[in-house]
Amino acid sequence: MTTRDITLIALFTALTAVMAVFPPVTLPLLPVPITAQSLGVMLAGGVLGAKRGGLSILLLLVLVAIGLPLLSGGRGGLSVFFGPTAGFLLGWLLAAIAIGWMTEKFWDGLSFVSATLICVIGGIGVMYAVGIPGISLAAGVPFSKAFMGSVTFIPGDIVKALIAAAVMVTVKKSYPIIGQAA
Repeated sequence: MTTRDITLIALFTALTAVMAVFPPVTLPLLPVPITAQSLGVMLAGGVLGAKRGGLSILLLLVLVAIGLPLLSGGRGGLSVFFGPTAGFLLGWLLAAIAIGWMTEKFWDGLSFVSATLICVIGGIGVMYAVGIPGISLAAGVPFSKAFMGSVTFIPGDIVKALIAAAVMVTVKKSYPIIGQAA
């Protein structure tokens, strides 16, 4: 791992943390807020690739675990890993890795459409596959209620996927990071 890799990992950790500043939207059905931070997850994987993108989110989660208030609403500390958002926090790590892996696989033919699909499958699909069962377990609500409450987040997540895809394609054209040695 080079100094450049470490710098990129730290940069995307900071970018994802800064996205917590955007005010979260909380819905009455679920105790999980809508935040801009999932956009940071999509960007980390899509711009840095699986290894560096995953490490950037892992670093963010370690910083949160030691108590830094880097999540929406100024939350941090170990308690967030035992609450309703715990599944989504784990989902962030897996989503960044999945998005990065798919982006690397389809790098040569990466277009806005393929990047959007990567963000939808890796970003939304993976995060929800881990996050919804996490809500159900941690909040003690039936899976069906957690699922139905979570579908209200999908339109916003699709907008984030479109933004991330546009950034991924632009970065590929102007300053490709993934095509270089990781």
